[in-house]
Amino acid sequence: MDRIMNFLASPAMKIVLIAAGILFPLVATSEYQIYVMALAFIWAIAVYGLNIITGYCGQLNLAHGGFFAIGAYAVGLLTVDYGWAFWPAFIAAGVIGAFLGFLVGVVSLRLKEHYFAIFTLCVGFIIYLLIEKWEEVTHGTLGVISIAPPEGFGLVDFTETIPFYYLVLFFLVLAIWLISRISRSLVGRTFLAIRISDDLAQSLGINLMRNKVLAFVLSTTYAGLAGALLAGVVRFIGPDLAEITHTFDVITYLLVGGIGTLMGPLVGTLLITWITQAVQSFEEYRMIVFGPLLVVLVIFMPRGIVGTFLTWRGRRLASKAPAKQSASRVENKNSEEAGTHG
Repeated sequence: MDRIMNFLASPAMKIVLIAAGILFPLVATSEYQIYVMALAFIWAIAVYGLNIITGYCGQLNLAHGGFFAIGAYAVGLLTVDYGWAFWPAFIAAGVIGAFLGFLVGVVSLRLKEHYFAIFTLCVGFIIYLLIEKWEEVTHGTLGVISIAPPEGFGLVDFTETIPFYYLVLFFLVLAIWLISRISRSLVGRTFLAIRISDDLAQSLGINLMRNKVLAFVLSTTYAGLAGALLAGVVRFIGPDLAEITHTFDVITYLLVGGIGTLMGPLVGTLLITWITQAVQSFEEYRMIVFGPLLVVLVIFMPRGIVGTFLTWRGRRLASKAPAKQSASRVENKNSEEAGTHG
């Protein structure tokens, strides 16, 4: 058991996961499964964005789904109405997400705890209403159709499922790598100090506002780019993409996988996606299965699947440390006695 736990927490496990992602299209039984996995990877990128502001910095953003929709609409409108190619529009979606995240963050992050969450909830509703009602710009309830797909520059056709799957996988690995670097840096430790306590962070000389806004901008940038990828694969978007339910879906993925952990967003997103796919034929009874499962996970695994695993592993290692120290003392004592007799 200890060997299994150590392997699951080792860098080698990340290599195994990447290899599994690369090989998945070869073992999938249908193209639909590959398509579903690609969509799950896109949502996982958005969940990683929420993990930055909520998991690492401790600020619950209830407008995250709105910023996801803004990224999708940025690509849709720029490619359909203004004739942009996908990749310039993709970059613009990230820039727009970051800029709007900065504006909202500067205004809202002066609020604390539930006041910040309520403010962002209102922002999410405003985004939805703007997308639905501002027909001259967003096309309103008609949505945006015939969105340009990613260009392969004559080397690959990203309108096909498998090439697009590998494109999304690349961005997912890049997103996880960046967050891994951030979490281990001084910036990441600063975010964690803020999550523990604003007063503690201030006592350490941390500029609360600057670092909270930075975390929020990184979070909304992730959301915007994830939305841009979604627009590139589905090629049709409507106002329903900005509904608040999508924010709660992302929060659920994060809570189930493990808030504030590196692999939790991926685990939670994939688990719920495939459970949903497994019970979709029983659509009327889906929540009867899905609801109790979430309740059980929240009750017995409050830190999520990955968080609970890391806590359990840490306790096992801590419980073995005194035993190893005692054994070491006995060995040292025996060595000393043997030396004395010698």
